[in-house]
Amino acid sequence: MKFVDEAPIFVQAGKGGNGCLSFRREKFVEKGGPDGGDGGDGGSVYLEADDSLNTLVDYRYQPRYAAESGQPGRGRNCTGAKGEDLVLKVPVGTTVIDVDSGETVGDMTEVGERLLVAQGGFHGLGNTRFKSSTNRAPRQTTNGTEGDARSLKLELKVLADVGMLGLPNAGKSTFIRAVSAAKPKVANYPFTTLVPNLGVVQVQKHRSFVVADIPGLIEGAAEGAGLGIRFLKHLTRCRVLLHLVDLAPFDGSDPVENARAIENELSSFSETLAGRERWLVLNKTDLVPAAELEERCQTIVDALGWTGPVFRVAAIRKEGTDVLSGRLMDYLEERQENEERDPELAQAELESQRQMQREARERIEELRESHRAKRKAAREHVDDDENWDDDDHDVDIEYRP
Repeated sequence: MKFVDEAPIFVQAGKGGNGCLSFRREKFVEKGGPDGGDGGDGGSVYLEADDSLNTLVDYRYQPRYAAESGQPGRGRNCTGAKGEDLVLKVPVGTTVIDVDSGETVGDMTEVGERLLVAQGGFHGLGNTRFKSSTNRAPRQTTNGTEGDARSLKLELKVLADVGMLGLPNAGKSTFIRAVSAAKPKVANYPFTTLVPNLGVVQVQKHRSFVVADIPGLIEGAAEGAGLGIRFLKHLTRCRVLLHLVDLAPFDGSDPVENARAIENELSSFSETLAGRERWLVLNKTDLVPAAELEERCQTIVDALGWTGPVFRVAAIRKEGTDVLSGRLMDYLEERQENEERDPELAQAELESQRQMQREARERIEELRESHRAKRKAAREHVDDDENWDDDDHDVDIEYRP
């Protein structure tokens, strides 16, 4: 199944049914009076989080949705049928944004959570509603109102507690395979990971967390190099980031420069995300001679000026992964307890995530606008070449025997 994490859609709620103008007509009943019924309410449009979905691909190819309109009222005080509500299933972790206002309508983070995105129209009133002691034969009715119509943008951001950063072939997918039951593709060439992968890490019974692996970054990713930065938005919900550094790159590059390249790309993408809790994980210790391991690790830490937690692992052999998983579990549980005790801390975390998502959205849109401008310039250049007229560049050629 194709992984799609963004999709624009248009939703139209149903129109309310019109009220009915009717009078009672029965044999032997004189002046029966008004009996026009009300119309039915229009159907509304809801989004519902479903844990069986993990992509927005369905909405990429079917972008328009409309709920059913209410039926008009009828005589004998019959009310029109209500329009059926339309419920659209989306993956858990979907953010809903109003395209016109830029407002975040909702964030679907719980299974079964339902969000109203377009309110159905209100029903019209039949003439029965207007009868009174002085108006015994009313001919007034009202029409049903139009339902809401909205252009929305759906953004999927995976729900994970821990996110992983690193260059291609740093060992991120190997690490997930080592600590969880997930089996992402692993190969000895760059960009084997093309979409985010999730793995559930079970440290002990009833103690587990979710780790996310995104496609690797390269220098210049903020300008669109490699797979770009579009997948970085999937880390905005993570509470801690693991920065994996390859101690023995196959291309002979400097691990310090590689780590700095990732830091620069992260800062270019979102300053708030760059300031997130980040742990340094020095991977592939099994490829470094034991006599050089300590010195090489310390050199990297000193060169980066790293003051946070540092771990050494050999993911392919599962060396050091249990210790790192245990520390992550303790950190996440402690943070959750602190947020439960302090509502202000929980609110600050929510605001931080929203700020990261805003910065991510703006940066990705800037990159897209830049690409559009380049493509437009390229097309104009081609058109200019096609319109080139030889007559404007004529030269006189004299042939001599």
